[in-house]
Amino acid sequence: MSRESKSVLHRAIGASAIGNAVEWFDYGVYAYLATYIAKSLFPGDGESGIVYTLLGFAVSFLIRPVGGMIWGPLGDRIGRKRVLAMTIILMAASTMAVGLIPSFDAIGIAAPILLYALRMIQGLSAGGEYGGAATFMAEYAPDRKRGFYGSFLEVGTLAGFTLGNLSALLLVNVLDSASMDSWGWRIPFLIAGPLGLIGMYLRSRVEDTPVFREIERNEETEQISGVYRDLVTKYLRPVLTLFGLVIALNVVNYSLLSYTPTYLGSTLGMEESDALLVPLVGQIAMLCILPFLGALSDRIGRKPMWMFSCAAMMIAVIPAYHLIGSSLTGAIVGFAILGLLYAPQLATISATFPAMFPTIVRFAGVAIGYNVATSLFGGTAPVINEALIGATGDTMIPAYYMFGACAVGLIASFFLIETKGASLRGTQIPGTPEALEEQRDLGEPEPVSVK
Repeated sequence: MSRESKSVLHRAIGASAIGNAVEWFDYGVYAYLATYIAKSLFPGDGESGIVYTLLGFAVSFLIRPVGGMIWGPLGDRIGRKRVLAMTIILMAASTMAVGLIPSFDAIGIAAPILLYALRMIQGLSAGGEYGGAATFMAEYAPDRKRGFYGSFLEVGTLAGFTLGNLSALLLVNVLDSASMDSWGWRIPFLIAGPLGLIGMYLRSRVEDTPVFREIERNEETEQISGVYRDLVTKYLRPVLTLFGLVIALNVVNYSLLSYTPTYLGSTLGMEESDALLVPLVGQIAMLCILPFLGALSDRIGRKPMWMFSCAAMMIAVIPAYHLIGSSLTGAIVGFAILGLLYAPQLATISATFPAMFPTIVRFAGVAIGYNVATSLFGGTAPVINEALIGATGDTMIPAYYMFGACAVGLIASFFLIETKGASLRGTQIPGTPEALEEQRDLGEPEPVSVK
């Protein structure tokens, strides 16, 4: 690869990752500061306020499939770059606006209504952001290093989460309780504005993906229609497989990464600063190993990584949650164990999901399939966990929920078509015999192995 090509690739990686970082910074900050949001924007200050705040977390996910249905086909028609430019501005602006909502004491019921409205706008933009960023990254990356380069999208994810965690931890330790309740919790949301402008600048400096530009020139695929019908008829297997994998991915993601500080504080009674410290250590460890796991998937394939991660999570999650409930040290160790076992999923999704669909429906397939599963099972995980713990008194509910989700993911991984080293060019599903034949006609080299 030439120096110029590497420079373009690195800019594409940065442009993809920054938007993901903004998105997950918002989700991380919202989850980590849920108790302060509840006190400021909802009536009362008890458990009901936290449940309503977590419901606001879930609301943004309920609208994500609508975003996927809008942005996905649009991205396949007008290009990945244009859609990603729109989604990052929408995401950053709505996140920043959350920090400007007057308190419940000032404007009454309008405060939670405004919060839910902004969360829905965030969900609408996020419905195109992740699927577009993953597609953009995958189509730019070299076929034999897609796992390695794709992992940096998830580095952006965890970097956003970690920055949100650090912001919350810093504010909690610097400001007194009264300052946090009145204005301190708003500061991290306001940071999203400058982050969004940086992301917009990076994305403006990168052309659309070579794979999309190639198929855009093909007169036979200029008019893309019936995408929803095609996803149900022609591409039902990858849609259902993606659905199962995302259930595992995001139930663990939102139960473990987002909900843990609330769980440790409201359910286990841990000090607030300690509850924020627990996920921080595990997230930093995950950040360090994601590129190595992505590179490993380029050697052994995505399928073994998913099967191992789901099976290992099923074995470890219940003992790990007993450890989390034992002490601060136990919580740090238990979270880190689960985070490291979950990392093989997280490291490979940018290489796995876009490769499940052909170019003409890739953005739509990932955006719609990913967001429908996420809205039903991922973003709702914190409020479901909180409600079930309240109803049953069983503090192991998150472990049971993750166990079931990983069982679904393990079953889905058996149906995953291996695409390590396979080209994403053409109009066929990558990794299939039809795709191999088409790519021979296009002059593509044979992949390392396709199963």
